[in-house]
Amino acid sequence: MSSDLWSFSLATYARPGVEHACLQLQSAGANVCLLLCGLWLEQRGTACDEQRVRQLEALVEPWDMEVVQPLRALRTQWKTLANDDPVLKKLREQMKTLELEAERHLLWQLQQATLEWPSNEASACIEWLENLAGIGANPNRDALQVLRAAVTAS
Repeated sequence: MSSDLWSFSLATYARPGVEHACLQLQSAGANVCLLLCGLWLEQRGTACDEQRVRQLEALVEPWDMEVVQPLRALRTQWKTLANDDPVLKKLREQMKTLELEAERHLLWQLQQATLEWPSNEASACIEWLENLAGIGANPNRDALQVLRAAVTAS
């Protein structure tokens, strides 16, 4: 498994079923970068506790609300119009690139925040994913299992 969060995220997202599961969880209010970070922390054997979960959520929220979500909303808004307008289609692709770059930066921030956390801890559990998925994940347990299975199958 990749040692940096960005490479891990790319490899995980490319696995069968992961994109669909992530989009399903995102629609329910979960943050995909946070979920991928949780999977990464589980793989590293980093112990999950409420203080760490809150620290990551506090780091993600402003960047997601002020940068990622507005980019995503505009890209989504242009989807239908871009089918008939080649200039708008190109702008939409550029918007998608900006959104991905914003997510890459968020993943880098998450990795930096966790660098000092020990890995391979005997007390580590696999509760990161459930804790970071939030309230919206309860009806989406299957999607969480798809994510976890994708990582354990590697």
